[in-house]
Amino acid sequence: MKSKNKLLAFIMNLILGCLCLLVMFPLVAGLFASFRPGRELIRRGLSINLDLSTMSFNNYKYLFSGNVDSRKYFMWFGNSMMLTLLTVLLTLIVCYFVAYGLSMYEYRFKNLLFFLVIATMMVPFEILMLPLYQEMIHLKLMNTTTGVILPGLCSASTIFFFRQYMISLPKALLDAGRIDGATEYGICIKIMLPITKPAFAAMGILCAMGSWNNMLWPMLIYREAHKFTLPIGLNTLLTPYGNNYDLLIAGSMFAIIPVLIVFLCFQSYFIEGMTTGAVKG
Repeated sequence: MKSKNKLLAFIMNLILGCLCLLVMFPLVAGLFASFRPGRELIRRGLSINLDLSTMSFNNYKYLFSGNVDSRKYFMWFGNSMMLTLLTVLLTLIVCYFVAYGLSMYEYRFKNLLFFLVIATMMVPFEILMLPLYQEMIHLKLMNTTTGVILPGLCSASTIFFFRQYMISLPKALLDAGRIDGATEYGICIKIMLPITKPAFAAMGILCAMGSWNNMLWPMLIYREAHKFTLPIGLNTLLTPYGNNYDLLIAGSMFAIIPVLIVFLCFQSYFIEGMTTGAVKG
């Protein structure tokens, strides 16, 4: 029995190792490409061939050189940082309160409301895109950060995760808070919110990644180049009249750093939040 378990463990580790290599290939190939001239990327494509004769730090020197393209890049970088921070903060606050109401109280049509929230996850964004676009025009929110954030502010997936996490918490905490004289808002903010830190960390990372990489909706809303986010700005480097691959590939790799830092800082909470929400409720 022990030898059989060891064999199964070896096979699983081998499969997971192969999958890890497949996932890591684009990242490693992109990292190598960022040290090569842009013309090498056009000639040979992405490759993990470590040819030191063609590798240098020139692309990164160009990225931090302070020229026109470099200033544009960091302007887009700052726009993405601001948009991501606002999106994560507002989305977590709104979704937390919605999920709190769906998990901690008993009332009529509670399950129906939750079903309607979940049902919105089944509708592709491409179907909602045109109605949302028309709504932003009528609300005069085109070319504004509010117009980018507002449609995704109440995320069904985030609400679902918060609810699944909170229904695993003992409701006796609510009764204890009421006995101590705390208001319903006080219970929600001072008692229940600190307990849900792992859920906030997990959803914060996922929301940050989604907002940081989001391109389609901001591209529809923004009209001025100085408001572009990083994905839109990098896309403008690819034109029929010339492609700045030197800045594109180095800028793309540098753009990974903020998301990587967020994950490394909150990974313990992320794992705890994901496992708790998955096995309880």
